[in-house]
Amino acid sequence: MSDELPRPETPSPSRAEAKAEVRAAEAAAIRRRWITLGEVLAVVAVVISGLTLWNNWTARSDGEAVKQADAQRASTRAATLVLVATSSGEQVLTLKPASPEQSVQSQTILFPTALGVAPAETTGEPRIEARWFERELEKARNEARLPDNSRGDERLPVAIRTRFLVDGEPHEDVALYDIGYSVSGRFLSGHSVALRGVSLISNVKSGAAQSKLDARWERLRARP
Repeated sequence: MSDELPRPETPSPSRAEAKAEVRAAEAAAIRRRWITLGEVLAVVAVVISGLTLWNNWTARSDGEAVKQADAQRASTRAATLVLVATSSGEQVLTLKPASPEQSVQSQTILFPTALGVAPAETTGEPRIEARWFERELEKARNEARLPDNSRGDERLPVAIRTRFLVDGEPHEDVALYDIGYSVSGRFLSGHSVALRGVSLISNVKSGAAQSKLDARWERLRARP
């Protein structure tokens, strides 16, 4: 007989225990999947929230930029002066801004140097009067041997420096205008100058207004 004692047998897991372990493993795997899915959803939610905030910020920024651009364009339009004239008889043109937002405070009207006419100043009543330059214009026309009677509307260039307000803010505009006029009568019996209106030619810098005006006068005199 052998002296060795028999070893105890290790009991094998029962079928029920094996199934329990499988179920536990599957449950743990399911929990891990749910945890992973929750993390993904959380990240997605953060991304969506970030994109929403970005879109809202971008939309606000774009909206503010559009408003600023619109305000800038409106301010530029308001500060751009265009004068229109209405006739107060044949000897006076009443001037006013084309924009109702503008209020003229004073004006200086410059005439071509060749006429020898001093600048005219107006305050609170913007206008052009024929008597300011009528005799000198008639003399210049006679020297140039222009016809006594107009064949249509003649043009006299002037430079107008206008000081005006927009929403209480002061602005200044300097521009060349043509005064439309007609002449009738004979040399011996006297001429009559009738003012018709004004037409904007171009804006100019204040320091160059007189030279630009004189150059335009010479060009108009040179035309047949």
